[in-house]
Amino acid sequence: MYLDSLTLSALVDELLDTVAGGRIQDVIDVDTEGIGLEIYAERRRHYLYLSADPMRPRLHLVSEKLRRGLVKPTPLGLVLRRYVEDGLLEHISQPPWERILQLEISGPQGPVSLYVEPMEKRGNLIVVQEGNIIDCMRRVGPDENRYRLILPAHEYKLPPPQMGKLDPYTLTVADLQNIFTANDDPKRKTAQVLASGLLGVSPLLAKEVIHRSGADLNQKAVEAEPEKLFQALSDVIAPLRRREWQPGIVENDGRVEAYSVYPITHVAGWNPVETLSAAMSAYYGAPVGDDAYDAAKIPVREAIQEAITKLKARLTSLERGLTDDSDRERIKQCGELILAYQYTLQPGQTELKAQYEMDGPELVIKLDPVLSPLENAQAYFTRYDKAKRALDDVPRLVEENQQELQLVEQLGADLEFARSWPEIDEVQQVLQQRGHWQGKPQKRIAGSGASAPLRVVTDGDYVIWVGRNSRQNEQVTFSKGSPQDLWFHAHDVPGAHVILKFDGRPLPDVVKEQAAALAAFYSAKRTDGRVIVDYTRCLNVRKIKGAAPGMVTYKSEGTYAVMPRSEKDINSSD
Repeated sequence: MYLDSLTLSALVDELLDTVAGGRIQDVIDVDTEGIGLEIYAERRRHYLYLSADPMRPRLHLVSEKLRRGLVKPTPLGLVLRRYVEDGLLEHISQPPWERILQLEISGPQGPVSLYVEPMEKRGNLIVVQEGNIIDCMRRVGPDENRYRLILPAHEYKLPPPQMGKLDPYTLTVADLQNIFTANDDPKRKTAQVLASGLLGVSPLLAKEVIHRSGADLNQKAVEAEPEKLFQALSDVIAPLRRREWQPGIVENDGRVEAYSVYPITHVAGWNPVETLSAAMSAYYGAPVGDDAYDAAKIPVREAIQEAITKLKARLTSLERGLTDDSDRERIKQCGELILAYQYTLQPGQTELKAQYEMDGPELVIKLDPVLSPLENAQAYFTRYDKAKRALDDVPRLVEENQQELQLVEQLGADLEFARSWPEIDEVQQVLQQRGHWQGKPQKRIAGSGASAPLRVVTDGDYVIWVGRNSRQNEQVTFSKGSPQDLWFHAHDVPGAHVILKFDGRPLPDVVKEQAAALAAFYSAKRTDGRVIVDYTRCLNVRKIKGAAPGMVTYKSEGTYAVMPRSEKDINSSD
């Protein structure tokens, strides 16, 4: 589904009613293809998201504060900060029947226009001053489009006029009959003829018109009845011509399948919503909340996966060394055979063939011709002693690598729980400190500070602390926690340390289950229907000596089997 010109017309009206005349207080680099504008208008802040994503280009208001999703601003973001930030959004308009919106802004560098072109594969955001392009999200050179170059210092041109299409607002029955008469392709469908012959008629609108005319949606154009189609088209278009928009979404099985500014009857599940922006947010997913930092998490997630792969391979190799003693025994046997046959060896001999056991295989033993038989034997015994010492060190190395693997897996969970730049940055910094970050070292984000654990107050005023990364886990367990507090952690998987504070009152079972549900939610099993959560008193939790922050052992635990629930779920239902 794409953002058609009629839907954009409805969006113009919505934006004129909400943000026109407002001041642009902030420019936000939401992701690699999208920019957010914080606009103060009508005594409140509004957040307008503009995206040039090739697959899902769009613009609409979002209900929550937009967050910066990139470490470094995009070039266009820097330009917008200079030309648009602190400017007034004077007007929003749309060239007739075009899928383009023009935002006219009185900025600190003078009047500028921000053109939003939400067209699939060609989506763009373009800053224009005095008719010339200052910068854009996607550059279009002469190899892509000879007529319409989208490059800095070039003149901004609108797309060429749509030739051969008729205006549905002034259409007559005869006009519609002529469109179908001109069709000479017997395989062409009615929906295709309507969409290609009329301005602003999308495939979705064409199907709606066909359905309201009583015809099959897959009807061939040669079977069409223009009179019925004209009446159905008039019924749909009349309120749109009066700019009486009726925004809504098509939702089935919890999935939003389409949005529109007119009632949809040809599929089930259409429901009206308050605004077009609300409909678009429901369809596309607003770039706010937990998903706002997805782009920023990708390189960190890749580093974690690479570290896990390497650590698992190293553990496999070490554990194989614990069980495979054959190479070491062979080295020892070689030394013993050289001693046994030393008097048969000739000066300069480079090889000895002998059996260690009567029914065993013949061993081929390399000799250094410069050394005496006794010195050759001693060299093998030295290699054996070295191999044996290495074997004695393997259990320690296995334990260290297991702890490191647990840490990195915990960092993976930390990253998924991260809801801000400081929390993502903390994961990245730990990876770098532990030697798991490849490439150029990443500097700590200026002003990011340290993230704080989550504090939840339940019904009844019981306090629960939730650590959402390794450092917060350490803080929650050993700084926030007292000996008699209850400590919760999802069983045998990375996750949060959760503390239920004991304030002298008996702790109700329902509150314990809430704490367990939070531990389940902030764990690697948060998507499971039921999660086993261990709990014990804080006095039974101990740090692992020499391990990274947040790595603990515990004893005397009990368990809960709970459904994962977030703090919002708990506060809204209990």
